[in-house]
Amino acid sequence: MLLSQTFYVIPYFMPSPVTYNGGIHTDERPDVAETLYDRIKDDLLAKIKDGTYPEGTTIPTEIELAQAYGVSRPTVRQALQILASEGFLEKRRKRGTIVTHPKVSQRGFTMELASFEDAMRLAGRMPSTKVLTFRRERAGEAVQEALELSPGNEVYKLVRLRYADGEPNVFVESYIPYALYPGLDQYDFDTKSLYAAMSECGKQVMRARRHLEAIKAEGATAALLDVEPGDPLIVFHSVARDADGTAVEYSVATYRGDSNSFDLEVSRSS
Repeated sequence: MLLSQTFYVIPYFMPSPVTYNGGIHTDERPDVAETLYDRIKDDLLAKIKDGTYPEGTTIPTEIELAQAYGVSRPTVRQALQILASEGFLEKRRKRGTIVTHPKVSQRGFTMELASFEDAMRLAGRMPSTKVLTFRRERAGEAVQEALELSPGNEVYKLVRLRYADGEPNVFVESYIPYALYPGLDQYDFDTKSLYAAMSECGKQVMRARRHLEAIKAEGATAALLDVEPGDPLIVFHSVARDADGTAVEYSVATYRGDSNSFDLEVSRSS
């Protein structure tokens, strides 16, 4: 998805300006400057949210904003830095400061066994899911090896496209041994959590091992995730196990690189 570059200008005044003796206050003592950059940050954020500055567009330069708000460039810069740290703006070489959408934190995926729905709600996003494929099939060689199955064993293949606030976020292919979860096909996975269903008709998932790699988007995956070929994607290959250590799910989750972030925790070995 290529975004065109558009420049906008803003009025010379703020909707709720800081005033002093009837005018815009440009005194930049520490206490006053803090109020000024907070007001500017709030005004710019309001313009981002109401569509005045749509995602992917370039906002006015620091000089233009300083002139518009009647303040110094350092005050404007502080407001922009706050918005950048919150994920609403990003500085890009040759283009200036671009409006972006805050990335979805996938801490629930890398740090614990949380459902996609719970992780999205924790991040303040609205989750939704579209099932693309759900069927029984004979396990292929890679799936057979990952799930430690004998040749000829059947698995459920569940393919889903998952959304955050209506935007494609992750494409997931899951494989579950049919013999361990024979009643899994009774569920509607447009609305039901896979792990919740597995707990109800078999053993609960207790732990998972994930392998991470970065790839470039291509073909059908790029189209499904609504990204351009060549855009970065983050892929996790995961094997989940029950309390006995039996492999109960193998999945390949392909995340958009531009809209997700991941936390990892490491510790020194003894």
